[in-house]
Amino acid sequence: MICDAHCHFFSRRFLEILTHDPHAAQAVEHTSAALGWDPPGPPEQLADRWIQELDRHDVSRAALIASVPGDENSVAIAVARHPARFVGFFMFNPVASDADLRLERAINARLRGICLFPAMHGYDLDDSRVAAVFAVAGRHDAAVFIHCGALTVGARRKLGLASPFDWRRGDPLAAAAVAIRFPNVPVIIPHFGAGFFREALMAADQCPNIHLDTSSSNGWMKYYPGLTLEDVFQQALVVAGPERLLFGTDSSFFPRGWQKPIYDTQRAALDAAGADAGMQDRIFGGNFNRLFGSRR
Repeated sequence: MICDAHCHFFSRRFLEILTHDPHAAQAVEHTSAALGWDPPGPPEQLADRWIQELDRHDVSRAALIASVPGDENSVAIAVARHPARFVGFFMFNPVASDADLRLERAINARLRGICLFPAMHGYDLDDSRVAAVFAVAGRHDAAVFIHCGALTVGARRKLGLASPFDWRRGDPLAAAAVAIRFPNVPVIIPHFGAGFFREALMAADQCPNIHLDTSSSNGWMKYYPGLTLEDVFQQALVVAGPERLLFGTDSSFFPRGWQKPIYDTQRAALDAAGADAGMQDRIFGGNFNRLFGSRR
């Protein structure tokens, strides 16, 4: 069984918000063409296309991320349409003026993953408003996803949009400082810490509720000369164990669709790292189902 813990739902609304051109169908078509993407269409249509893509690759379930604040409803529609296949995540800015209302709406829409991007939105993880997010997650059986380390958004770069992100705010050790106060809240740090690999391992070692997601090509390894993906998996297995690794691809747009080469590369790296079939079953699906097995 394959469950992908990290897919972006790049909806029509996502493109409208990204380009600050709401409800302009022609602008969405133009932006899609500039990016080399198929126009996403209505969220129902995009959700169905994702199901077809997952079926084509024998992927059982996937987490879909609303990848800009304000796009929660697109993912909520997808989850409501295919509740057995999708788990809804959403990007959330806890220091925004409408944060409380937006969080309440997303949780009421049965989204299960609250995604924090402190480097993007300019806050520190020791802010009391971050702790408040954890408290809400604890009450509603939700996970907190914290993007740490290097952060780039390919669509922004391709469209020539500025990305004034402060990577210093995405320290996994700061994530651990709040996670340890909420031991019943699952915490997900994607991309093995995205360049803060040592710190991600230290955070996972300190906090049993911290999970590492394996998603993307893990290009951050360029900051560690000589490091291989096999090495990364081997050390993550030693520190976090197979129970706290979540397979992900970072798949996002069409026509590229689900990134099977990422899966193949990670499967080969785990084989080389000595992960047996039971370990790999947990990483590629079992852990995801344990965290998100019940639908509210």
